[in-house]
Amino acid sequence: MVRITAARAAAAATAVVSPLLTVASFLIQLGLPPGWRPSVPMSPDFAAGLTFPVVGAFLVFHRPRLSMAWLMCLGGLSAGISEFCGMLMFRVASQGDLVTAGYLRYPYIVGWALGGMSLAMLLPLFSPDGRLPSRRWWPVAALGIVSISVELARQIVRPQPHPYPWPAVIPNPVAVEALRPYNELINQVAWVGIFGAVVLSLLSLAVRFRRPDSVVRRQIAWPLLAFAGYVLFMLPGERTWLPATIWVALIPIAIAFSVMRYRLYGIDTIVSRAFVAAGVLAVVSGVYFGIGGLSSLVVSQQHQVAGLVAALFAGAFFQPLRRALQRLVDRMLYGRVGDPRLLAERLTQEVRKADPAKALSSVVTVLQDGLAVEGAAVEVMDGNPRYVESGRVGETPRQIPLVWHGETVGHLLLGPPGARRFAAAHDERVLSTLAPYAADVAHAVRMAADLQRSRERILTAREEERRRLRRDLHDGLGQTLSSMAMTINLARSSLKTSPESADTLLRDLRTGMDAVSGDIRQLVYGLRPPALDDLGLADAVRALAGEGPPAATVETTGELSDLPAAVEVAVYRIVQEALTNMRRHAHATSARIDLDRGPGTLRVRVADDGAGLPDRPRAGVGLTSMRERAAELGGTCGAVSMPGGGTVVEAVLPV
Repeated sequence: MVRITAARAAAAATAVVSPLLTVASFLIQLGLPPGWRPSVPMSPDFAAGLTFPVVGAFLVFHRPRLSMAWLMCLGGLSAGISEFCGMLMFRVASQGDLVTAGYLRYPYIVGWALGGMSLAMLLPLFSPDGRLPSRRWWPVAALGIVSISVELARQIVRPQPHPYPWPAVIPNPVAVEALRPYNELINQVAWVGIFGAVVLSLLSLAVRFRRPDSVVRRQIAWPLLAFAGYVLFMLPGERTWLPATIWVALIPIAIAFSVMRYRLYGIDTIVSRAFVAAGVLAVVSGVYFGIGGLSSLVVSQQHQVAGLVAALFAGAFFQPLRRALQRLVDRMLYGRVGDPRLLAERLTQEVRKADPAKALSSVVTVLQDGLAVEGAAVEVMDGNPRYVESGRVGETPRQIPLVWHGETVGHLLLGPPGARRFAAAHDERVLSTLAPYAADVAHAVRMAADLQRSRERILTAREEERRRLRRDLHDGLGQTLSSMAMTINLARSSLKTSPESADTLLRDLRTGMDAVSGDIRQLVYGLRPPALDDLGLADAVRALAGEGPPAATVETTGELSDLPAAVEVAVYRIVQEALTNMRRHAHATSARIDLDRGPGTLRVRVADDGAGLPDRPRAGVGLTSMRERAAELGGTCGAVSMPGGGTVVEAVLPV
């Protein structure tokens, strides 16, 4: 514990000292006379001294034994010391103290050597886990150390160079003039070794990138991209030092992402957007300036017209170019399976080939393959939930809701990324393209299941109705008629011998006939409400509305007198069920019923100002019965709670 505390204190000290030295060096540079100022205002060492120790200390606080973090602290501090001593050397020399400037040159070049060795050679070798890829890479580390040590020794003992770029000669107290004939050769050999070690260190990251699964590749991609960009900027020399300095400031951030947060930030997304943005900027700028220049020549000095023409052409190129570049990057990063357009076409073909139940399995298979994951599954939210899986999604899959017209119909479950270059499952553009297709299929599966259950319930209800009619006719009406027949026979037998008994029997027969008439009316009402035949649909609904409390107002639009009998019964029963639910549960004070007949449809709407639907629907058959009555005729029926309170039941039936 004491060692960890001391390590963190040391890292914190570098995070404070190095940026202070770097900022101080910049302030000293601003005060230098013109002849002593460097040709490049900022070098990569400036950015290294500012950022590497801070990020390295952050990593030390989280992982004190991580060798990469200590390399970042050491390299950044060395760069800060190099920058500070270098600028101080020029400041002292500009004031005439050349001897002190000569001695300040030694910490300047030693800091440069330690910083370059730590950050440009060893850090890529040990990224991203703090270990070498294998023992075979030790010679690369040795090459870098030896090469930069040779260059450091040459810089320490080198004779006075010719020509000299500064106004006065800064002497070298330990110069070895005998090395002058070999100075340039040693310099070239050392730099060949330095560049070779840097390139081989970068190659070690590329070798690591080829072997593991996509999760580790995503981790390695951060330092690989960062160091590759640094090498590309450094190769041209001082001409690209300014962008190299900016890029160096980003390297430690990329390494921190690699070590700590690589699962949350996708390097493939960074590369994709950077490539697309750069391509669009380059092409649109070329089109703008090209068309602008051509238009200026054609219309002479009408620069406003030329600018307008150029802007119009550039704008016309922008969106098609962006799409083309995005498809190109998708193909580069993910292959053919990562192209959202191709995946959408493939999903469409699979859905067309199969019925909804089988199409779900096909869609899941395409999703797993196209998103480069170990497993994919679709869970359809239904009364009887369906779960279709391809591959293995694991215990903690990524869950994406499938929304169809504002309604969540299921969930898409994605397993861990598969062994491909990058995990396309985490590319939101791909998911946003594919999820609607999966939602459509999930909704189709729900509708097919609902239709099947509705058919089964209709058949069951029909058979139950037949059984009830048979029982009522046989056990009720049939028994009553048999009893009445026996009574008639008894009355006939006793008519001559006992007229009083016959009269009593006939009165009982009359009472029995009244009971039979009531039973028949009850059976008829169960088949079709008599109010529809007596009053018509509109007045029958008004009769229901007036039963209360509360009474409901009825508004009708269009002709309702020539509706099919089945539609009249369905409308009557839906309104009756909606009013019953409202009066039992809603505690409403008013309600309104609208019957609106339009071209080919009849819309039924029952609205109240009650408590609305419960958060957890009660067990019952009310809404289900209304939906099934509408579905029998090819229509729809649903109920929703209103934002201000109340419930609306709305059915749309074809007529």
